[in-house]
Amino acid sequence: MIETFTLELPDTGSGPISLSCRACGPRDAPRLVLLHGFPEGAFVWDALMQQLAPRWRCIAPNLRGYERSSAPDSVQAYRAKPLMADIRALIEATGEGPLEALIAHDWGGAVAWNLAAQQPALMQRLVIINSPHPGTFLRELQLNPAQREASAYMNFLCRPDAEALLAENDYARLWPFFATRGQAPAWLDEAQRQRYRELWAQGLQGPLNYYRASPMRPPTAEDPGAMALSFAPEFVTVGLPTQVIWGLDDIALLPGLLEGLERFVPRLQLERMAGAGHWIVHEQPQRLAELIRAFLLRDAR
Repeated sequence: MIETFTLELPDTGSGPISLSCRACGPRDAPRLVLLHGFPEGAFVWDALMQQLAPRWRCIAPNLRGYERSSAPDSVQAYRAKPLMADIRALIEATGEGPLEALIAHDWGGAVAWNLAAQQPALMQRLVIINSPHPGTFLRELQLNPAQREASAYMNFLCRPDAEALLAENDYARLWPFFATRGQAPAWLDEAQRQRYRELWAQGLQGPLNYYRASPMRPPTAEDPGAMALSFAPEFVTVGLPTQVIWGLDDIALLPGLLEGLERFVPRLQLERMAGAGHWIVHEQPQRLAELIRAFLLRDAR
């Protein structure tokens, strides 16, 4: 059974923040925290959490800007540092010691990669689902025209009128984000559409501010984007046992992002999933649960 609650976090520099959360599983069990992406919400993890909950306490926050979580107006409030501070505060507020694992998809993965690299003591393991490592993403945006083209939508989402445009005509520009080969996916039935309508109706400015706050995007004539970035490899190296699960039919994040990943993640377990796309959390929650369960229990056998 899914529980809902609101967690009040201490002020970490951008004002008081509260996160609306979903959870299930025994309260005294080892904890898993699950981070969603755009344009999703914490509810996307429900099916996966219920499969993992008999053994683990699963907690899925709505990230700042989403659903009923705090949504600061400032774009700067959506930079990596405050986002990481939110998740660190959540981990510390929901139990003692490190997480069993941090599990993340899409934008949640961007937060998780950075947190695992910079504050690894907060978790024992990391699970990433179709979210590019910052080292390979920077390389591909700088050197691979195909990835720049696939990521061009990011610059549209940075436009000041993006909220209004996305909300028009029953979110006509948002539904295609979920399309598979130009068709609406089977999982996006009317019940799921209504859940997304209710989520998006609570505001799109916060979710879009993630894109506005990050320079990790294709260059334009007005903005160099990723072309102006550089960072030392050790700054983004993750030493934790890490499972990366990747739907190979992802049209926005191309398979080239997996090349050389082991240079940044030496303890990597990579699962390539043919026939799955970016929205694998919706598409194959049972298979995800099997892979994650096996990864978490591997060292316990």
